[in-house]
Amino acid sequence: MVAVSRELPISCYGLEVDGRLKAEFVTRDGARAGGEELKKRFPMLQIRIYDAQTNAREEI
Repeated sequence: MVAVSRELPISCYGLEVDGRLKAEFVTRDGARAGGEELKKRFPMLQIRIYDAQTNAREEI
């Protein structure tokens, strides 16, 4: 079985869970809301928002 590798988004926001890209969002607010909801359900996960335009990551 071969794992599919997801590349970093080019022009939007990505949601990283434990260092792996899991979802893409058009807006920062959408990515933050998705990340915060996931963090409430699973507080032990390391969740970050990746901003493709600045190549920065923000911890939730």
